[in-house]
Amino acid sequence: MSARPRVVVLDYGSGNLRSAVRAVERAGAQVELTSDFEAGLAADGLLVPGVGAYAACMAGLRAVKGDRLIGRRLAGGRPVLGICVGMQVLFARGVEHGVETEGCDEWPGVVERLQAPVVPHMGWNTVQAPEGSRMFAGLEDERFYFVHSYGVREWTLVTNDRTRAPLVTWAEHGPAGASDRFVAAVENGPLWATQFHPEKSGDAGAALLRTWVTTLAAG
Repeated sequence: MSARPRVVVLDYGSGNLRSAVRAVERAGAQVELTSDFEAGLAADGLLVPGVGAYAACMAGLRAVKGDRLIGRRLAGGRPVLGICVGMQVLFARGVEHGVETEGCDEWPGVVERLQAPVVPHMGWNTVQAPEGSRMFAGLEDERFYFVHSYGVREWTLVTNDRTRAPLVTWAEHGPAGASDRFVAAVENGPLWATQFHPEKSGDAGAALLRTWVTTLAAG
């Protein structure tokens, strides 16, 4: 019997799922690709991938009750990792081409088009991780692979000291004097998320995924 943590990669019609599955398997987990609600609920970890348009991803997510699955897991303190648009849908809403779409609303905030001279932001970039980050421990100076035109450009969560504030990692895109700052990653108790693709980020991304899988094993 395998002692490896069990991870469900949620299959809700978003692309690029196989690379995520392989990367999490290499990180030490036993991985199942499925849209099954009960399997997602029972797994040690749930990975929510995402590529493409915000509205399309939210429609696909709701079609398999993925938004409810995320909420149920987090209510029970069960780990969830969102990647790229899988991170963006965790915020309150997204605005693309003037169309506003409600998200999962785990965090307040708006996903909007980056304000930089060249969009999309595509390629390798550094991040500015906060002190105490477990996600980026030992990876503070590494580069990660981004492919996106939209992001969260303002962080609006107010905790009033009632809950522990999330650890927010930032990145910048664009030349000096004309760059735009956006949320690159968030650590919020059992909910972790990255705007970049760890499964495409070489050794640094592999190390980050190993860290996440280690937290599942510890739990």
